[in-house]
Amino acid sequence: MGNKLTNPLSLSEVHGTIHIDGKMSFRKRLLAFLGPAYLVSVGYMDPGNWATDIAGGSQFGYKLIWVLMMSNLMALLLQSLSARLGIVRGRDLAQVSREMYPRGVNYFLYALAEIAIAACDLAEVLGMAIGLNLLFDIPLLWGVLFCALDTFILLFLLQYGIRKMEAFIISLVALIGFAFIAQMFLAKPSFHEILGGFIPVLPNSAALYIAIGIIGATVMPHNLYLHSALVQTRKIERIPTEIRRAIKFNILDSSIALNLAFFVNAAILILAASTFYRNGLFGVADIMDAHRLLEPLLGSKLAPALFAIALLCSGQSSTITGTLAGQIIMEGYLNLRIAPWLRRIITRSFAIIPAMLVIYYLGEHAIGSLLILSQVILSLQLGFAVIPLIHFVSDKAKMGEFVIPTYVKILAWLCALVIVSLNVKLVYQQILIWTSGAESNPWVVYLVIPIIFISCLMLIYISLFPYFNKVAFRTTPIPHGKFQQIANLELKSYHRIAIALDFSEKDELVIKNALTQGGKNANYLLMHVTETAGAFFLGNDTMDYESQVDQENLLYYIKNLISLGYQCESEIGYGSPKKVLPEMVNKFQADLLIMGAHGHKVIKDVIFGATIDAVRHKVKIPVFIVR
Repeated sequence: MGNKLTNPLSLSEVHGTIHIDGKMSFRKRLLAFLGPAYLVSVGYMDPGNWATDIAGGSQFGYKLIWVLMMSNLMALLLQSLSARLGIVRGRDLAQVSREMYPRGVNYFLYALAEIAIAACDLAEVLGMAIGLNLLFDIPLLWGVLFCALDTFILLFLLQYGIRKMEAFIISLVALIGFAFIAQMFLAKPSFHEILGGFIPVLPNSAALYIAIGIIGATVMPHNLYLHSALVQTRKIERIPTEIRRAIKFNILDSSIALNLAFFVNAAILILAASTFYRNGLFGVADIMDAHRLLEPLLGSKLAPALFAIALLCSGQSSTITGTLAGQIIMEGYLNLRIAPWLRRIITRSFAIIPAMLVIYYLGEHAIGSLLILSQVILSLQLGFAVIPLIHFVSDKAKMGEFVIPTYVKILAWLCALVIVSLNVKLVYQQILIWTSGAESNPWVVYLVIPIIFISCLMLIYISLFPYFNKVAFRTTPIPHGKFQQIANLELKSYHRIAIALDFSEKDELVIKNALTQGGKNANYLLMHVTETAGAFFLGNDTMDYESQVDQENLLYYIKNLISLGYQCESEIGYGSPKKVLPEMVNKFQADLLIMGAHGHKVIKDVIFGATIDAVRHKVKIPVFIVR
């Protein structure tokens, strides 16, 4: 199901796949760096944000716009620190945490990070289900189940590289922005009142709850993990000038993307304020109610349609980035990798099950409250991601000349203080509400309060740990660490080379690379596995047309190579390549296996599994992948 990583890289499938040449023009370099922050920004405009923004706008008008602005400034600062960590250290936040803290602490932090991912995914599942319901009248319960199928979208996009995924996400973000620009024109908000909303004020405790939900929906903990990994998809020269340049371009990337996210969130809150609050509808906190009321209040059928389309785009884009964050967190904290489709199903199950239970037992009207609660849960996790991040980028011994300046450190700690203080106040108020009816809520005393107490102790521990533990990064060296001289270097020569073929246009390239490795002194085994229905059930006894053609093709290759002076033999296998190929390699006693980077994609990967990954885990020799 999973395997330990011997040389872990963040998002290894796309790590360092975009090469940044130092000789590029400013425009080309800017375009090359733009992208990671857009994937991060979709988390700042997901359906959870919609719920908190609509609730804030309908209940308090424009009074909470300042919370959005403050959250956006926090996000800009913290995401730039996350990007700096990934660029300078070549590690993501989860990896650095695993190397810094003791194992027990990391398990605790991992559990909290997974809870944050589940809370975020819950909002996305509900948002997509609502969008499907509003556009196509699909029942919410069926919409929630349908959301499980989007597992395949991420697998499909990863097949084509990180740039294609970024383009897909940016397209969805553009649709969301266009939808709200159109709705803003229809709503005709009061710009004078909007400016008044930038004055900090919290009218009551309900406003505090919404404000914390907005912070949790804006500054998401999993986005800090995600950003520190995504910046490593850009391959730069590891010299100070290029690292410094990469930091600057990523800050610019973050500024553009997150300000766009701020515009979308502000537009949602302003739309709610100018449409619902202005008409005395102070209790609209439900996305479905908001959609239903847009047409009669704005006098246009276009507004609710745009609202639903934007909601669907928001949920889909956010769920893709949430999956990537889940992979980063699991691989970083546990040093464990499982199949992406399995990881996606596990994450989505944690969201689908509570969503279905709430809809089934409490009804569709409870969705709005569940969305806001999911964002408050996200906010409660923030301190456990923000505080370690600040410690890591403040460590001069590890960051060197790229350590954050003192004024940035002060601002970062002020952000952490604001987040933690608001959370403490919220938790204290909630405990008072629960304990006022202690007789009917004994679970608060025996379960919730001990958990909160342990969490507080852990937060204090991770805050103070670096000051008492100066020996950081106990295990894995960073890629650009101190050079160790290589002595007595013995070059490896290969004598028995196995070559996996599939009779495609890449076979010639695979064979050429194999012959380059071994020359005419090596023995070669040309292998092919027939995957017909007959091959799976009859094995060696199958005599269908495809099997006969495969044998003829392999013999053609053998005769051609022997005529050129190479020593080779062939073998045909039958059934599943990921099972048969390792058996053939081991039987041949090969000391090198060469395969082409092609084969099944997307749906067949899910059904049969990716051949290369399966094979390389079953052989104990080097595997050379030819692209």
